[in-house]
Amino acid sequence: MNGVIAGISYRALLGRRRIWLLVLLPAVLLALAVLLRTVGADGERATVELLKTFAIGIMLPLLGLIAGTGVIAPEIDDGTIVHLLSKPIPRPVIAQTKFLVAASVVAVFAAVPTFLAAYLLVGLESGVAAGFTLGALIGGVAYAALFMLLGVVTRHAVTIGIAYAVIWEGLVGNLVPGARRFSVQQWAQTVADQISTSSFLTTEIGLGFAATALAVVTAGGVVWAGQRLRSFSLTGDE
Repeated sequence: MNGVIAGISYRALLGRRRIWLLVLLPAVLLALAVLLRTVGADGERATVELLKTFAIGIMLPLLGLIAGTGVIAPEIDDGTIVHLLSKPIPRPVIAQTKFLVAASVVAVFAAVPTFLAAYLLVGLESGVAAGFTLGALIGGVAYAALFMLLGVVTRHAVTIGIAYAVIWEGLVGNLVPGARRFSVQQWAQTVADQISTSSFLTTEIGLGFAATALAVVTAGGVVWAGQRLRSFSLTGDE
């Protein structure tokens, strides 16, 4: 990890309009949790559904998209990546640093609010809070790697990322049984299910497959992004 690159990436990611999107999604989750508690619908079933549908199903991929593409795609689009690539820093190190920045941002803005929302509704009951927090953390890290890679390989990363999150993760991954094995949010839910003992949380994917898939996507995304950066010339072209 390179400290200078990390500092620049944090300032770029948190100092622009993206910060409002990063804050908005967790704020909506917490507001929904408060609303459920206020109307008395704060049971375990409602909590699990909220966390599955919104925290893991909507908030997590969008935060991963914002952070993952935000750490590198704008620099490629406006050409400032040239200045970074001209430094005597191995390009895989650049990719690794960008990934760590994106992953840490997703961890803060996804895992922490997920825990707070669950704790507000059911406390530590049945391990729901712990399970979904770990699922959001690990799933968010995988999303950060996946969308960072997308930001490196295409200039249409945000558009493609939104389409992926909505169509594949939101529709196909939830409605088509076979496709669930290839959905990051389903893998995250599997992790949550292993920690939680709630009868309202059940998954079809085994932990071995989910853990392996999460590791492959995370490591593969970072390594591939580093290799792709090697192909960039100092004029910003591939």
